[in-house]
Amino acid sequence: MRLPRRPRLLIPVAITLVVLVVALFIFAGIYTDYLWFDSVDFTPVFSTMLLTQILLFLAGAVLMVGIVGGNMVLSHRMRPMFGPGMFGNAQGADRYRLAVDPHRKLVFLIGMAILGLFAGSSTAGQWRTWLLFQNATPFGPGQTDAEFGLDLSFFMFTYPFLRMVLNFLFTAVILSIIAAALVHYLYGGFRIQTPGGVHASRAARSHLSVLLGVFVLLKAGAYWLDRYGLVFSDRGKVFGASFTDINAVLPAKGILAIISLICAGLFFAGVIRPGGMLPGVALGLLVLSAVLIGGVYPALVEQFQVKPNQQAKEQEYIKRNIDATRKAYGVDTAVVTQYDAKTTASESVLQSESAAIPGMRLLDPSLLSPTYQQKQQIRGYYQFPEQLDIDRYPTPDGKFRDTVVAVREMGLPPNEQRNWINDHLVYTHGFGVVAAPGNAVDGSGVPNFSEKDIPPTGNLGKYEPRVYFGESSPEYSIVGGPNSTNPVELDYPEQGGSGQKNNTYTGRGGVPIGGVFTRFLYALKYGETNLLLNSNINEDSRIMYIRKPIERIQQVAPFLTLDRDPYPAVVGGRIVWIVDAYTTSDAYPYSEPKSLEELTTDISTSRLAVPQVPRDIINYMRNSVKATVDAYDGTVTLYEWDSKDPVLKTWQKAFGGIIKPTAQISAELRNHLRYPADLFKAQREILTQYHVTNANAFFSGQDFWKVPEDPATKKSKQPPYYVTMKMPGSTERFSLTTTFVPNGRQNMAAFMAVDATAGADAKLQILQLPSNTAIQGPPQAQNTFLSNTTVSQQLNLLRGTGGATEVLYGNLLTLPFGGGLLYVEPVYVQPKEETSGRFPTLQKVLVLYGEKVGFGNNLEDALKQVFGGATITPSTNQPETTTPEQTENTTPQAATLAQTVDKAKKAYDDAQAALTANPPNWAAYGTAQAALKAALEELAALQSAAPTTPASASPSPSPSASPSSSPAAAASGGP
Repeated sequence: MRLPRRPRLLIPVAITLVVLVVALFIFAGIYTDYLWFDSVDFTPVFSTMLLTQILLFLAGAVLMVGIVGGNMVLSHRMRPMFGPGMFGNAQGADRYRLAVDPHRKLVFLIGMAILGLFAGSSTAGQWRTWLLFQNATPFGPGQTDAEFGLDLSFFMFTYPFLRMVLNFLFTAVILSIIAAALVHYLYGGFRIQTPGGVHASRAARSHLSVLLGVFVLLKAGAYWLDRYGLVFSDRGKVFGASFTDINAVLPAKGILAIISLICAGLFFAGVIRPGGMLPGVALGLLVLSAVLIGGVYPALVEQFQVKPNQQAKEQEYIKRNIDATRKAYGVDTAVVTQYDAKTTASESVLQSESAAIPGMRLLDPSLLSPTYQQKQQIRGYYQFPEQLDIDRYPTPDGKFRDTVVAVREMGLPPNEQRNWINDHLVYTHGFGVVAAPGNAVDGSGVPNFSEKDIPPTGNLGKYEPRVYFGESSPEYSIVGGPNSTNPVELDYPEQGGSGQKNNTYTGRGGVPIGGVFTRFLYALKYGETNLLLNSNINEDSRIMYIRKPIERIQQVAPFLTLDRDPYPAVVGGRIVWIVDAYTTSDAYPYSEPKSLEELTTDISTSRLAVPQVPRDIINYMRNSVKATVDAYDGTVTLYEWDSKDPVLKTWQKAFGGIIKPTAQISAELRNHLRYPADLFKAQREILTQYHVTNANAFFSGQDFWKVPEDPATKKSKQPPYYVTMKMPGSTERFSLTTTFVPNGRQNMAAFMAVDATAGADAKLQILQLPSNTAIQGPPQAQNTFLSNTTVSQQLNLLRGTGGATEVLYGNLLTLPFGGGLLYVEPVYVQPKEETSGRFPTLQKVLVLYGEKVGFGNNLEDALKQVFGGATITPSTNQPETTTPEQTENTTPQAATLAQTVDKAKKAYDDAQAALTANPPNWAAYGTAQAALKAALEELAALQSAAPTTPASASPSPSPSASPSSSPAAAASGGP
């Protein structure tokens, strides 16, 4: 039954319209991408990637269609001239042929179009492999693999490309064999009959013999290439070629390559000599040799030579793996010092070293976000990140100090004010930086902000405070306009809460969207008609999107892997986001492959909503680029950091001119650059095993380390910490530090630090403790804190009756000190009841040296309790926790023990009353907490003066109104 004429005409019209609509959306996506790249001056990246992908798409599609389609056409032309019935009954094949033959051209074209689309897309997705091959940079003298003596660039850049080409050709030949066999079958080239088996025409047999011969020829090439791929073998004890690979698999691959060439010749000979004997012999020989030579022989060598003597046989290859892995992850230059850590030292030495302790950072950036939120949010639509950042800024005397910084970013408008105009035209940007010295708090335990409020006030100087590009910026915003128009962007709330200051963006950030055609394309991109209809959008408007620093950098440099923790800094009168970028690879010979996500995940990333890195397997990593994003106009700048990295040089050839030389980094920006956390995490994970450089010791694995679990939460690995400290025999430096414990134990195995202010050649420094050391590791130190009677009593007092408040433990810092290791941990308190107004305040400091515990109101007090003496002055910038209330009635002779307990109880009751007030009276709460501290100090002094104090008591004993005799009870109120 034929369709009426009009419906038959509607079908092609509908198909044409669908194609046009799809093409329009594709064009809108590509053209708006171009506009975005043009707005950030990175059009070379866009053009290089687009041109490369188009060329690879065309090459892959044309080659695949040419090979497969050509063989199908050839099969059709070689069909028997007497038709399918020449071999007798073939009604099944005839039915299929009769159904397909009238439409064969259409079917062929549609099939080839689909094949070309898939092949082209797959090939275009290999643009990184092609660009690395095309722009390969040699690693240079001395940078060769241990087995073949080839420059490492062959394995990093050339080998993956050759493997890609072989895979493409294998796919094309296999599809050609299938397609040719199908055409031959449909058109009578061969038949499968019972009895009689397979009957084939000479043409069909010759055609398929040639295709099979080409396949086997490719197999010969694959066997030969596989020889070089043995450097990536995982057969042995470690990654890389093993004893069996080199002594059995390597010669077997060569023999199999030769056999494959012989078999290919036999298949080709089948074209001349009729019958299936030669192809059958070739196929049998190929399968038999692959099984016996490629499988059985290496298995016998592994079972009877290697396993009985694995340590001796694999020693050379383990050493290759150790050397390659250490070099690939940049830990080969780590300086290891044997550190015979002490648990005791003379009082003069301790007091001398304690006087040299810098202003120790006690503020924990992972806990203070609620505090910043409550004290500096200003309005509910502003927000701070869950994880604050550590930077360093100069003090008035010119010295740098650790500073906890955060950007006040724009969040979502209040729910009752949510609409398209507010979301995209009004609430467009955040405002200002909030900063606090890492060692200074006020009397209530709140950070002493050195930069705060709106408009910003503090010691960071004058800078552009508006944040249009940040980690929490809206998906897209429309900004800008003529000076004559009324501003619509919310700039900041006016003082007194009486109104708001509006603003019109005047920067160069974003894409101009004044033209109707451009607005139409973006309306298609976002599916939003308001972009066309809203009257506030004018000829000077700009649209901002792709605003998160990581996403912005990833867009302009897709060949880089980015650190997942951007951090802000005020540089040159602007807020800039600084992001560390890495060149990575999975093709470094012999180097141990690891999951980048597993390498860099710890408690700071697992408990907070930080961006996740791709689940890439890598075995090479360099911090080759430092990137910045201007928070006002979105300018992305890439700076070369590791000029020796061949991978970076290769990418620079591919995308010439987009990475600026190191010399262009300003001195002010350089002051804020730091050793990247993700690289440090990856290196410490590698060093848990690869600090062992002796192959025999590595084989036994008895000296392996592990990263300790986070002592406060016991949920994941302890993160590394940025802190100003000094290594033995060195000066104070802003450093990134971590600790190691042995496998199966919790005592300290090693301490590692790196100068976080140094260049790309910064060296890791490891203090390795004796294996029988008695120095406690972080989990043991935390246990010692909580099991200390005095600490337990005072923590219970802080928690209050019924546990109304909860104790939070900050970052447990570890420092080389007095020939041993010193632990410092801040203690925070916050209401246990979850309310919108609660936030943690710093109340106490724990210190541990050897077995001595100090628990003071600040670091100086805690150090005095541990080391004794009244002249210890660790820093001129100690936490400012002293208030007038704290200095009253602190003399032990001024009150009896009972009176002092009454004071503590009253202070606690006052604090609870302030918390339960509606709304909570935070000022009164802070005053009560200060009074509680003073009472606790008095209690400690009274008990210290009492003649009945046991000699074994803790250095700072203090009774509690609700003592707990068990460590478990002491810890029960913690996080």
